[in-house]
Amino acid sequence: MTTTSAAASRYSTVAVILHWLIALAIIGLLVAGFVMGDLLHSDNPADKQLGFKIIQLHKSLGLTVLVLTLVRLAWRIGHKPPALPASMKPWERKLSVGTHHLFYLLMLGLPLSGWALVSTSSLGLPTMWFDLFAWPNIGFLADMAADARKAVHESLEEAHELLAFAIIGLLILHVAAALKHHLIDRDDVMARMVPWLRGR
Repeated sequence: MTTTSAAASRYSTVAVILHWLIALAIIGLLVAGFVMGDLLHSDNPADKQLGFKIIQLHKSLGLTVLVLTLVRLAWRIGHKPPALPASMKPWERKLSVGTHHLFYLLMLGLPLSGWALVSTSSLGLPTMWFDLFAWPNIGFLADMAADARKAVHESLEEAHELLAFAIIGLLILHVAAALKHHLIDRDDVMARMVPWLRGR
């Protein structure tokens, strides 16, 4: 494979960086989401305090994912991704495209639902983006009457949790598919997004 064709079969450096930043942030979000729940339900005041700190980190990471996803979408519009291998079956192509579209929906839906969740919270805690500045609430949600805000908050809690489990399932599918391409199909699909791998 020539240098030109090898470069054409990979995602751009910007796309790769955005992919891995978002991936790491999502993993951090999922870990923080499960940990902070246990800490907040603890009877130990120190655990609760740590739980609230993790909540702020969770919110900061979530908003970062939202911004990075918007940047990635804008980049994707102007930069065509490399073509899928010709050896892929039609159903594999459809599954690949569908998975990517669903990822984008979840990468937007999860942080947006989290932002809405914070905006309807009765605690009134500010969202400090990595302790640098206060991120505003969604005005029309924060200004709702208390009873209505509480009902919306409870619905958002369920939706946020369901979206979190949905993205966990999608991550497992995504990683399994990438490993299948690399170890079984022995094509360059995984190498397109992993800088140190070479296409086969």
